[in-house]
Amino acid sequence: MAVDELIGLLKALETVGASAMRAASGAEALEALRTEYLGRKGRITAILRRLGELSAEEKPVVGAEANRVKAALDALLTERETAFAGTANEGPRVDLTLPGRARWRGGVHPVTLVIDEICDIFRDLGFSRVAGPEVETVDYNFSKLNTPLDHPAADMHDTFYLQDGVVLRTHTSPAQAHVMEHFQPPVRVVVPGMVYRRDPYDASHAPAFAQLEGLAVDEGITFADFKATISEFVRRFFGADAKTRFRPSFFPFTEPSAEVDVSCRICAGAGCSACKHTGWMEIMGSGMVHPNVFEAVGYDPEKYTGYAFGMGPGRIALQRYKLPDIRLLYEGDMRFLGQFA
Repeated sequence: MAVDELIGLLKALETVGASAMRAASGAEALEALRTEYLGRKGRITAILRRLGELSAEEKPVVGAEANRVKAALDALLTERETAFAGTANEGPRVDLTLPGRARWRGGVHPVTLVIDEICDIFRDLGFSRVAGPEVETVDYNFSKLNTPLDHPAADMHDTFYLQDGVVLRTHTSPAQAHVMEHFQPPVRVVVPGMVYRRDPYDASHAPAFAQLEGLAVDEGITFADFKATISEFVRRFFGADAKTRFRPSFFPFTEPSAEVDVSCRICAGAGCSACKHTGWMEIMGSGMVHPNVFEAVGYDPEKYTGYAFGMGPGRIALQRYKLPDIRLLYEGDMRFLGQFA
């Protein structure tokens, strides 16, 4: 092969290689081009292998041209690598004088802490912890609990209806019917879980919140037994100085019915936004199980009596941790929740 032809190949290789190196998009692409053109099995080496076809006088001429092309491409590669390295170093730098950030620690949510503590107290009082479904039929959510479907609580402005006959449960009370249908007295259970209502989102209400149901059924249970149980719970949970009051009320599934209030732990009874300036915080609705509920689940109302109660752990958490607004528990602000970790 003629000397001119090999030198022409080297110059063409220089032109094509330089163009590819200038168009390279990053350091990895440049390294691939280095291997392609300057590597031991690269394109320049392939041309040099043909020096054997030349005479002794022609070899130095082609070799010199090959070294020049190799040096030119190597210099261009170095220049482009330096440019990419400078770009990589641009942007925010690490300020080693800044104090280090503490690692976030996981923790149990304050409402869950309250639920667990309540369940532990009632466990000591002979209650078992059970769970119920969050999606219920209208029958279990209302009818089996002596609540007619024309009752305001069953209206669509209060209840989330998923389809005909199916709702997001508005309370944990349907678990009463499930438990009583599967177990004969004596029965003592607590049922924590989420419930859903079309309530406003304000300092003391939320449309989705935790509730805890309690049920005790046996022969000879009286309202005095209920008051003694709840008073013991309040004493153990809130402290010996906590005051309790029972106010007459109405619930379709209990008779007689009562609402239970605890003296506000946030304002010590002086009145605040959380207790609506009354000095009292309602913690549960309750009462003696209605005979119609017993009949709906197959219990003999002439033989058995019992009491039921439903409380909001979120509101109780307000009392326990002296929080002014229930929305703090649901907004996911890590600055607030991190205090409980």
